[in-house]
Amino acid sequence: VQLQASGGGLVQAGGSLILSCKASGSIASFSAMGWYRQAPEKQRELVATITSRGLTNYADSLKGRFTISGDNAQNTLSLQMNSLKPEDTGVYYCKATGWIRDYWGQGTLVTVSS
Repeated sequence: VQLQASGGGLVQAGGSLILSCKASGSIASFSAMGWYRQAPEKQRELVATITSRGLTNYADSLKGRFTISGDNAQNTLSLQMNSLKPEDTGVYYCKATGWIRDYWGQGTLVTVSS
């Protein structure tokens, strides 16, 4: 399984971006998928996850600004990011939780300018 993340870029504070993660196979086969991010010189952290049943979970600091969703027909995971802040800057990775192992995408860089 390969995961291809896209949609990152440079945006001003207060702006929005939509990240996409295209899977080479059916995302319905995964127990869950999620977005994680890593800011410069910081550890990778959870952004949001969604289970195969559609249950979502968000980092407390991001609730209300970010929305995760999955499209089984397109085998795509998305992350709608609104009201972006400079502290949202980082590389965003998608992850798929399989029944045997996890899969990671290559990451897409998001830069929020003040």
